[in-house]
Amino acid sequence: MIVLLPFACGLGYSSIAQTAPPEAEAGFSKFAVATVHPLASDAAHAAYARGGNAVDAAVAAALTLGVVDGHNSGIGGGCFLVIRAADGSLTAIDGRETAPAKAHRDMYLIGGKLDDEASKTGALAPAVPGALRAYELALKKHGRLSLADLLRPAADLAEKGFPIDEVYARKLKATAEKLRRFPSSAALFLKPDGSPWQEGETLVQTDLAKTYRALADQGLDWFYGGPFAQQTEAWMKENGGLLSTADFSGYRAIEREPIRASYRGYDLVCMPPPSSGGVHVAQILNILEQFPVRHFKASSRIHVVTEAMKLAFADRAHWLGDPDFVPVPRGLVTQEYARELAAKIDLDHTTAVPAHGMPPHWEGDVFGKHTTHLCTADAEGNWVALNQTINTAFGSKVVIPGTGVLLNNEMDDFAVQPGVPNAFKLVGAEANAIAPGKRPLSSMSPTLVFKDGQPILTVGAAGGPTIITQTLLLISHVIDDGMGPNAALKEPRFHHQWNPDELKIESQVPAEVLQQLEQMGHQLAPSPSFGACQAILKDTQRNLLIPAHDPRVPGKASGQ
Repeated sequence: MIVLLPFACGLGYSSIAQTAPPEAEAGFSKFAVATVHPLASDAAHAAYARGGNAVDAAVAAALTLGVVDGHNSGIGGGCFLVIRAADGSLTAIDGRETAPAKAHRDMYLIGGKLDDEASKTGALAPAVPGALRAYELALKKHGRLSLADLLRPAADLAEKGFPIDEVYARKLKATAEKLRRFPSSAALFLKPDGSPWQEGETLVQTDLAKTYRALADQGLDWFYGGPFAQQTEAWMKENGGLLSTADFSGYRAIEREPIRASYRGYDLVCMPPPSSGGVHVAQILNILEQFPVRHFKASSRIHVVTEAMKLAFADRAHWLGDPDFVPVPRGLVTQEYARELAAKIDLDHTTAVPAHGMPPHWEGDVFGKHTTHLCTADAEGNWVALNQTINTAFGSKVVIPGTGVLLNNEMDDFAVQPGVPNAFKLVGAEANAIAPGKRPLSSMSPTLVFKDGQPILTVGAAGGPTIITQTLLLISHVIDDGMGPNAALKEPRFHHQWNPDELKIESQVPAEVLQQLEQMGHQLAPSPSFGACQAILKDTQRNLLIPAHDPRVPGKASGQ
């Protein structure tokens, strides 16, 4: 039986929540940043010191992460940005990759059989990168510095080199065998004897430095249709790929209308499709608002949140896709639909979710046509949530010769065949089928939270589909439990994505809680840890910005 407690801070088994409300955490009056790498956070500070604002700082950090965290993101991939500018305007920028013009829904059927590796590794895996166009649009609308101003310091770092951290070394070791298939990739990421670089050793990226400088000197047309696109097309033709110069020339970043939602008196601004993140962060929080989760004991809270996750991910598998190609119902984020879904949750036992739900007005009311997250905010009122990715570790494993640019493998984020799981075990339906120029579905969830019209929180995460659940858990801990962001990030995580039917949960959860969850019917999949979430919270009492980076990974949260 579910148990209501007078007050349960956090999940009810952490002492952190009792001792670290926002006022207990360090804050800054002018500027704050949180990223997964100290050098990226330093780049954000440098941009701010040169007269930039939080938008300039975010782009500087993103470009630097493409150098020092290139296994996760870079200019060979894509991104989403949600921005609240100092003038109060809101911008959601879609820099998601697009399928090549020659792509088709059966492109991974080889001899009548699905080649599920071809969408992950090699020439058929990349989609057209969009990150640079998105950065350019963000700076044009709300920045003070030029893209060239931000590219050159990152180029210097690539040329000088940087010491590989533990995460980079671990992912490089795990991916080395696939990187060896491509001479230009092996030459960059592996030693002459074919072994991967080790933690603490210096990685120098001379070709990437030249690419960054060419972009700074010649503009983005050098990349989108110029020498880079031409070199990419030549390599693709030699290796059976589809990307062409015309694909690059035709790429456009899109400004979309953000999703607006609410949770217990707070307002949320989220990324719309082709991100599924904004839709389902809002949808799950809408469901949770029907329950007093703040007062549940640990197992009861995890149970109810998990059941809400299951319902949302079932909808994700059926309804979500690129809104320029398929109708994505707005009804998914309505309170009316949330109440309908909440009524399906049994407070004491798991409930089977055989299929997706039917949101109201699904026929006509639709949205208009491996990863890293970073956050920045400044005293002027500029707030940024930026998610960027090349998908799985080292993307397609393909470095275009002479450029140092590692291409994404975002084609695997499509439903390569309806019902067939991708690298993250996610399944998709017709809404996310491959089509020329289409943008694959993403879980990236850059989110801003407002109170009384003013921004108080920017948050997002990395980690495939767990991005959605990490983001909503952070929001819940801050709003429901009154926790500071650093304390909230230390709370144990859990994740359910409907298929497979298992509850991924961090092993620091006490054994008795795990046992109670099993008794409720959950199939547990314990994990030492997962994800990487970053956040900045405004402490309105002290008028300070509190940055927080995930303690599970290297990173740096700082400010001034």
